[in-house]
Amino acid sequence: MRVFILALSVLGILVGAHVATAGPSMTDRDLLASADPGTIAQEATQETEDRIGLDKAKRRDVQRRLTGLGFDTKVNGRFDKPTRAVIARWQAARGYPRTGFLDTLQHEALLTESVSTARASLGSSDKSDDDRPARRRGGGHHRSSGGPGGLIGGVVGGLFGRR
Repeated sequence: MRVFILALSVLGILVGAHVATAGPSMTDRDLLASADPGTIAQEATQETEDRIGLDKAKRRDVQRRLTGLGFDTKVNGRFDKPTRAVIARWQAARGYPRTGFLDTLQHEALLTESVSTARASLGSSDKSDDDRPARRRGGGHHRSSGGPGGLIGGVVGGLFGRR
């Protein structure tokens, strides 16, 4: 019986192993907004982006908002090559010319879209902060039975008679 339990435990770990290889999503979340073709007068360039006046904090904000919309990027306050690629993906998904640079209209659209997405997710939440259990603080011992560690601990403890 113990061998059977151990075999099932190993099988469960192997089946769940694909989670360990998961990385940032490269697929876009539901598209809530698209560009109005009438507002696209020209392609965004470094010059149009400079006119927005994005300092490091505002660039981080743009990166956080893109990530919140499913366009995962590193939040470092620099619009490096990977960030430019993410901006281009966002532009393409919204119907803008794919330049990797923002203009004022695109920046405002991104701000509006991410705010409406945040409000939608808050409105659809079933739990308020008051419904959540209090978090434990301090250095007390915490015994968890979840995840692969709990599974392995339970099996090993069962094999050796510990509970």
